[in-house]
Amino acid sequence: MGTPAADPRAIGFDVNIAGHPAGGPGSFLGTQNFSAAWRNGDRIWDVPGLEKYHGEEIFLTEALTREANAAVDRAVNDGKPFFLYMSHYAVHVPYAVDRRFYETYKEMGLDHTEAMYAAMVEGMDQSLGDILANVERHGLTDETVVLFMSDNGGLSAHGRGGKPHTHNKPLSSGKGSAHEGGVRVPMLAKWPGVTPAGSTCEQPVIIEDFFTTILDIAGVREIDQIGGIVDGQSFLPFLKGCTVTTGPKRPLYWHFPNNWGPKGPGIGASSAILQGDWKLIYYHLDQRYELFNLADDLGETHNLAAARPEIRKRLAQQLGDYLQSIDAQMPTLKATGQKVPYPGE
Repeated sequence: MGTPAADPRAIGFDVNIAGHPAGGPGSFLGTQNFSAAWRNGDRIWDVPGLEKYHGEEIFLTEALTREANAAVDRAVNDGKPFFLYMSHYAVHVPYAVDRRFYETYKEMGLDHTEAMYAAMVEGMDQSLGDILANVERHGLTDETVVLFMSDNGGLSAHGRGGKPHTHNKPLSSGKGSAHEGGVRVPMLAKWPGVTPAGSTCEQPVIIEDFFTTILDIAGVREIDQIGGIVDGQSFLPFLKGCTVTTGPKRPLYWHFPNNWGPKGPGIGASSAILQGDWKLIYYHLDQRYELFNLADDLGETHNLAAARPEIRKRLAQQLGDYLQSIDAQMPTLKATGQKVPYPGE
């Protein structure tokens, strides 16, 4: 709230449809006006700009899809290239029944919560298909690049059926966790004539790479053309055909100086680094470390921080140096009023 990006139009977008800074919807149901009023929630959660669907028997995912396709139609009619950033509220709480898909999963034996969750996943899949079908209708498939990914792993700490922290197996934990269940997500790319159909790539990328890659695809070669510093590296070469590079892979970093709320594996204010097969997590509250070799232990069941001190120290120093180089904010310990030291200090 209160930052420029709370409205995407303040950071370069021409149109904002149903976007707001709350981070989740008041409701997924048109019959509830996409509002939190039904649960006596703060009205900050109410989804704006979709009043035409209020009172209708429509799920939020479908309403957004219709609006996205209408925006594409307008861009095509204007004869201009377009960039569509389709950021779904699904999959997210508060769960609701998407009647298009819910009964299928109930009949499969899923409980009510998991049936709602699964139906929301299928609804998002349907949305992508409907958007691609509209692009095809305009004859633009062969000149359209599609990049699809999630911002975090599936929810697993609470609000699900079954045992917590197990829904993303073989990965540990889920959303809000520094473990792989929270940060390792699938990504899809479609670029006819460029990205080989049916191909796969094991090279890890991170979400800040998307902006840099899109600039690269658009032919923006000099950062000075847009001003400021751009984080991330372009993965355009991987889209053209993935090859295994020689030597160590570049490090990936995560910094989350925030108490998300739930308890569980990898959950808590932390910083982390992935360098090759080794991953180090530094927990801000008690300055402890977890060290995992993901090649041998993808489920992060064996903490090697004590057994491999040389690797722990090297990665801690590397992580700390990086965080200091970008002036990363560290939280303050309430008990002492002192800021948490950077890892490696």
